[in-house]
Amino acid sequence: MRPDTPAENVDHIAEAARLERTAELYPEDAEALLLRAAAHRELSGDRPAASALYDRLLSSGTPLESPHLVRALKASNLWEYGHEAEARAIIDGIRTASPHDPAAWVIIAESLEAHDELEAAQETFTEAVRRFLPAGTEPSRALRPLLFGRHRVRRMLGVPHDEWDAVADSVHSLPITLDELHDPKRVWSLGSENPAELEAELTRLRAELGAYREALSRPFPVAVLHWPAGELAELLAAYPALSSEYPSPERHLATIEAALRELAASGTANLGIVTGTVPSYEAFAASEGTSPDDATLLPQYATTLAARGRAVAWPPERGAGCWCGSGRTYGECHGTAA
Repeated sequence: MRPDTPAENVDHIAEAARLERTAELYPEDAEALLLRAAAHRELSGDRPAASALYDRLLSSGTPLESPHLVRALKASNLWEYGHEAEARAIIDGIRTASPHDPAAWVIIAESLEAHDELEAAQETFTEAVRRFLPAGTEPSRALRPLLFGRHRVRRMLGVPHDEWDAVADSVHSLPITLDELHDPKRVWSLGSENPAELEAELTRLRAELGAYREALSRPFPVAVLHWPAGELAELLAAYPALSSEYPSPERHLATIEAALRELAASGTANLGIVTGTVPSYEAFAASEGTSPDDATLLPQYATTLAARGRAVAWPPERGAGCWCGSGRTYGECHGTAA
């Protein structure tokens, strides 16, 4: 499970170079941008260049949001071009550290799986599931790849289903069951001369690819700009011309929720929220050669933040905190019925 999904039919080398240049302009977003650049380097076949980007992040001296994810991606990449011993050492270190980031666990388990280390992959997936899903816990979207990966590996090993496999089945929403998707015999059907068998297998593969892409990333075609109360007060004090856009903090929050609900009702998918700060907004205005008090700049700023990986999904997962930062769950705050 990568933190990004590079577009198909693109010049991966050129896109990686563009992202690296953007990271120089926006160092606060370097981690997300360079991870995407590394993915493009891997897809272009230049794995040493991808490793150099992972090393650049790990040696930057700047605290990373997901250091174990960066290490996991580095290990996976190293193993793919012959550095197995170093990759194994990194994987062992990540398992010992027991990180809080489920994506790091998915990467190292899938790396083991890809190199036919099925028992070790099952142990890694299981260790992560135990860590993140104590008994009675409902899996969030971020944890489902752990359950699905564990189910897949156990299916290949031919072991009986257990309670976590049942949980994986319960959160799987595609018309084709996980047992079908993860059936080891499927690989043999691809060699069949029977058109009906081939068509059935292609249907399964399309469904699996759809689920995999959903797990990899969630694009945000529409992201709404949110100003926390302190930032909004500072913004309006510096640029009072924007008061017409933001009459009050309460009105600002209500407008965000109403806009997102209206977009969702119209069928717009994958909505997100980006959080603004006055310094970054001023820097963006300077880069655009205009004044921060220009209200037409606000949606462009929101779009740029989303493009730089700063959007979070709306609505939040059930039981998660409200996007407004109140400290209450979304269901108790802005998620209540209008």
